[in-house]
Amino acid sequence: MNLLLIEQEDLTDADRAVISGRRLQHMLEVHRVNAGDTLKAGLIGGNMGTATILSLSSQQAELQLHLDQPPPPPLPTTLILALPRPKMLRRVLQTVAAMGVKQLYLFNSYRVEKSFWQSPFLQADAIREQLILGLEQARDTTLPQVHLRQRFKPFVEDELPAIAENTKALVAHPKNATPCPIDVSEATTLAVGPEGGFIDYEVDKLVKCGFEAVSLGPRILRVETAVPVILSRVYPG
Repeated sequence: MNLLLIEQEDLTDADRAVISGRRLQHMLEVHRVNAGDTLKAGLIGGNMGTATILSLSSQQAELQLHLDQPPPPPLPTTLILALPRPKMLRRVLQTVAAMGVKQLYLFNSYRVEKSFWQSPFLQADAIREQLILGLEQARDTTLPQVHLRQRFKPFVEDELPAIAENTKALVAHPKNATPCPIDVSEATTLAVGPEGGFIDYEVDKLVKCGFEAVSLGPRILRVETAVPVILSRVYPG
């Protein structure tokens, strides 16, 4: 935990908070803090800065907050991601939050198993938990917005054109594709398929929607690897 994230409900005053649970245990067991110590902290949806421990017990910690720094700027990208396997989804959500993506669409495709959509990891609280872990890692306070779309064709035909409008739209697809661009200076919409990739019909639909098929090289990457690779290639800074 590189940043102690404060929830609105933790606030007891404009500059004071009381925390317990997982965050407190991490402070005690990993950071080994004592009263008077200062940690890097941030308010979810707000500024970052420091939190000084006013009092500490095994049940709670009272903090004095000094939050005067804005969070890091978001990546100017919208990620369109075929729903991964549930266990992989947790890691992908953390990665997406850590890298600064603020708009994520999880959508269906031919190679996404129907059972994935029944996973408890798609519950709002479960998604938020993984996003929080990613923000703590990267020192950010702005939660990504995650949208679920269970039908491929209506999403691609009815919603995606507006989402991708005025952006550079790219779909990661190794067949008959140009190399993925590096250091893009404009906003992007990035589409990444499931394990095994998109089928030809889906790629055709995306291309008709204005997407350009791009390759990350000759190696076939897992989704959890492909996402940070393409993001760091398009926005290396």
